[in-house]
Amino acid sequence: MNLETFREFCLSLKDTSEDTPFNETTLVFRVNNKIFAMTDIEHLPFRFNLKCDPERAILLREEYDAVIPGYHCNKKTWNTIIPDNTISDDLIKELTKHSYQLIFDKLKKADKERINNL
Repeated sequence: MNLETFREFCLSLKDTSEDTPFNETTLVFRVNNKIFAMTDIEHLPFRFNLKCDPERAILLREEYDAVIPGYHCNKKTWNTIIPDNTISDDLIKELTKHSYQLIFDKLKKADKERINNL
């Protein structure tokens, strides 16, 4: 998966927006203004951070060399993923949805209802 494919997938999730709040190269993806994914658009090789259930984060790091503790994030709940041939695009999409869902689940009921009705 490359940056553009990752970006398109993130933006396909309901009520997702993107911005660069930290600097010109750190692109973040939000649901209801809460970050669920981020990447540095100039960093090579391409990599991105996703929120993750803490227990699952550990398991993923043990199973995949391409999954490491979240760079500049809480290492317990964020992973950095370096897309390579060891991790499939389908798994990347599933992990992105998981990150989105973790944030979505903590939203206020009214915000969840508004997003579900989009």
